[in-house]
Amino acid sequence: MSAMLQLLTGTGLAASTGLNAYIPLLAVGLLARYTGAVTLPAGWDWLSNGWVLVILAVLLVVELVADKIPAVDSANDVLQTAIRPTAGGVVFGAGSSAETLTVSDPGTLFQDRGWVPIAVGVLIALAVHALKALVRPVLNAMTACLAAPLASAVEDTVSLTMSLVALLIPVLVILFVPALFLTFWWLLRRRRRRKAAAASSGS
Repeated sequence: MSAMLQLLTGTGLAASTGLNAYIPLLAVGLLARYTGAVTLPAGWDWLSNGWVLVILAVLLVVELVADKIPAVDSANDVLQTAIRPTAGGVVFGAGSSAETLTVSDPGTLFQDRGWVPIAVGVLIALAVHALKALVRPVLNAMTACLAAPLASAVEDTVSLTMSLVALLIPVLVILFVPALFLTFWWLLRRRRRRKAAAASSGS
């Protein structure tokens, strides 16, 4: 059971970084530094360092602003192609090996294979990031760029909520992650239908 909760914690955190690279990292670091809800292992305790948290907070502010400006959001997604998967690897490794309120025996899942959780986190975050980068231009095109601030705010809220759920109630990740992918799929499918309808009416 502990191994399953570790996997869910890491998956939820990595998926969250696909939406926003810095919210899950800050969630892990702040909870580890200021509460007893998360205890990071020795290899990851740098995430709770004060200077690291300040740098992450500054980067988060930049991300929050850039991602809400039409056209800039797409450029930001290109830049984040390297950052979000990297953050996903870091936060999966840290979160899945941390002691939390629900995991009191971390290390049972990826024992002696330290690179595995990082690789898994990179892949999960990259998948979510790729879908986000595909969906955002679709939303901008459908709403004449009016949806960018709202879509970004929703993504940030989902990233924060899923990060906290992954750390405090990881079993709910079973619901959050599939719902996230289904939402992206529905938006892309809707866009294709609108394009097909426009093409048929034009002909």
